[in-house]
This record gives sequence, structure tokens and C-alpha cells, in this order.
Amino acid sequence: MTAGGARRAAFASVAAALLLIFSKAAAYLASNSVAVLSSLIDSSVDLLASAVTLFSVLHASKPADRHHRFGHGKAEPLAALVQAAFVVGSAVLLTIQAGAKALDPQPIANEGWALAVMGFSIVITAILVSFQRRVVAATGSVAVAADSIHYASDLATNAAVIVALVLVKLTGSVWWDVGLGFIVGLWLVYSATRIARGSLDLLMDRELPEESRAEIKRIVHAHPDTRGLHDLRTRSSGTADFIELHLELEGELSLTRAHEIADVIEQQLRAAFPRAEILIHQEPAGLDDHRLDHQIARGA
Repeated sequence: MTAGGARRAAFASVAAALLLIFSKAAAYLASNSVAVLSSLIDSSVDLLASAVTLFSVLHASKPADRHHRFGHGKAEPLAALVQAAFVVGSAVLLTIQAGAKALDPQPIANEGWALAVMGFSIVITAILVSFQRRVVAATGSVAVAADSIHYASDLATNAAVIVALVLVKLTGSVWWDVGLGFIVGLWLVYSATRIARGSLDLLMDRELPEESRAEIKRIVHAHPDTRGLHDLRTRSSGTADFIELHLELEGELSLTRAHEIADVIEQQLRAAFPRAEILIHQEPAGLDDHRLDHQIARGA
């Protein structure tokens, strides 16, 4: 599954959000439930976030050009950061609505229909999240991953709404409805934090996980002509990874032989990291020069 899978996931996300908005709006108008309203607000934000995801996926899939030689992949973490802002905004709006109902409690009507709509929402959302996760596993799309986290949180909130509606029906107390509104608001803030943290890591060029860096070093050192490596730098743009390193070789080697060795190592790295752009600088072993590793060690 290529970038086309990410595009299909983004279009599916927009379609699912539209379907859920219409069904939840009807359920809220019929029931006057804050819990249902909380889910409706969340789905409305989902539509905006999914539209941003769609735009970012389409933009990020553009190839590198003369002005963006590293590609356009960072459009995805930027979109995920916008999603996080949308989620926080929906949490604030929901908290205000729940507070208003706490001051002026109103009974819930047509609980049965509201329950049916929320059950339908869970089925649609579960199908979408399952599809998104397959796409993320195949493409590594950060924007789709952020959208998936958002919709996965919807599964929990929709289930909580059903619990609240059942408790209101059983006890006759609308405070279950109000309390659930506040709980969903907190859950949305937590989801936004997860999305924002991952997006900022990419935008700030955080290194790949330590296990990935260890695997890179293992592959490089496994070549019999390798005498060492230093200044390994890695990062991800969201749609691609970047690996840069200084490869230490015997100083007497010809330029042609040094290139052949680096080319073999590059092929092995690409096999292990198929999304990666790889840059290898060859230099004589034991050369005493300025190194990023030394600079970082002094800073530590």
C-alpha cells in the first residue's frame, strides 16, 4: 500500500465524519442530551481535522522540487498539530455546554433512538479506525496516524455516552449526562496531548528511536571494511526518514573502492529502512576533525 492508501484513508475519514455528524445531530435534537451533544461536537471537529488531514496527505505526497529538496513530508505533522488544536477547542466548548446544563438541568428524551445512533457511530468508527491502522502500518503516514488516534478516542467517548444514557434511563438523574460531558472533555485534552507530542517530535527533527539507531550501527559495523562510524544523524519528516553518517575507512583505499563499500552499506540500510533517504560521507579512519558527537558529548 503506497501513498494512495493514505489518500483513501483521508477520504474515508471525511466521509465517515459527515455521516456521523448528520446522525448525531438528529439524535441530539430528539434527546437534548449533553452526552450526545459532546459526541456531535467531537464529530464536527473530526470533520475539520479530517479535511486538514486530507489536504496534508495530498500535499505531502508531492515529490521533492527545487524549493523543497527534502520533499513535502512535514505537511503531515503540521496537520496533526492543527488537529490537536481542534481537539482542545472542542473540549473547551463541550465543558462550557456541560457547565450550562449543570446550572439548568434538562430532561433527556428519546433515549432509545439516541442509544441506537451512538451504537451505529461505534460501528462506523471502528471500521474506519481498523482501516486507518492498516494504512499507517503500510505507509507510516503521521497525519493518518493522528487522525486514527482521534477516532480511536471517539470509540471510547461513544461507549461512554451509551453508558451515560443507560444510567440516566435507569436512575432518572441527568447528572450522569452532565458528568460524562466533563469526562469526555478531559479525554479530548489527553488525546490532543498525544497528537501534539508526536507532531512536535517530527517538526523538531527528533532522532529515530534508539533501537533504529542501534540497527543502523549494527549494519554499518557488519561490513568487513568498516573501521568505524560517527556523527550518525537521523530524523523523520512524516512520510520519509533521513539517515546521515560518517563512515570511517582505511585511508589508503581508492576513491572508487570507498564508493563501492559505501554503496553496499547504503543498499543494506535501505533494505532495513525502505522509507529512508541515506547520505554516507566517507573519510579516513583516525582522522582528528570536528565532530558533532564530540559537541554533543561536551554539551551533555
